[in-house]
Amino acid sequence: MPLALAELRNALEAGLARIDGQLALLVQRNDQTDKAVEDLDRRVAALEKGRWPLPTVTVLAGVTAVVLTLFGRARG
Repeated sequence: MPLALAELRNALEAGLARIDGQLALLVQRNDQTDKAVEDLDRRVAALEKGRWPLPTVTVLAGVTAVVLTLFGRARG
């Protein structure tokens, strides 16, 4: 009986060691994913800062069209 308990204990310790290793790997992957998400957040924020908002582009296109139309009629 004591031999069976020792074998059971060894099997349990081996299983727990394997689980600890898998958890450590998952934590490492999670940290890498967090860093990648933070990097993407910074990149998206930089892109959003640098782009023109669509309403501004629309207004500029409209004003340009009106000016060109008036200029064309004045010359023509």
